[in-house]
Amino acid sequence: MTLAFEKMDHVSEDGIVRLVDAFYTKVRADSELGPIFENKIKDNWPHHLEKMYAFWSSVMLTTGRYKGNPMMKHMVIPGMRPELFTQWLALFDETCGELCDDTVRAAFMEKAERIAESLKIAVFYRPDRPWPPQASAGPT
Repeated sequence: MTLAFEKMDHVSEDGIVRLVDAFYTKVRADSELGPIFENKIKDNWPHHLEKMYAFWSSVMLTTGRYKGNPMMKHMVIPGMRPELFTQWLALFDETCGELCDDTVRAAFMEKAERIAESLKIAVFYRPDRPWPPQASAGPT
């Protein structure tokens, strides 16, 4: 039985909690992202989710609730690769599409795409390497 609910037509704290919870359920089940998050977060998911509620509240509602440095956090995650941000965005967009009307989805995705690009540049960009990173062609 599927529970019926109305899609979010505006951003609210309750909506952010629903979105974050649904999104990280998908992340944890994802074959590539799940192990990376589990390895880093381990049994500290409640704390991580609270941080993400505060983060998205700050981003979308300008509440200033988030206190942290996402750049530094992502720089030390073992197994991070630039292409994982594409998967992260795809899951986030999918979740937004399920829970948000088109206007709210677009607002979240505009922010998410900027955040993902900023994190990729901070974590992976090096002036002596091409940007965006090229997949290695393998041995020749």
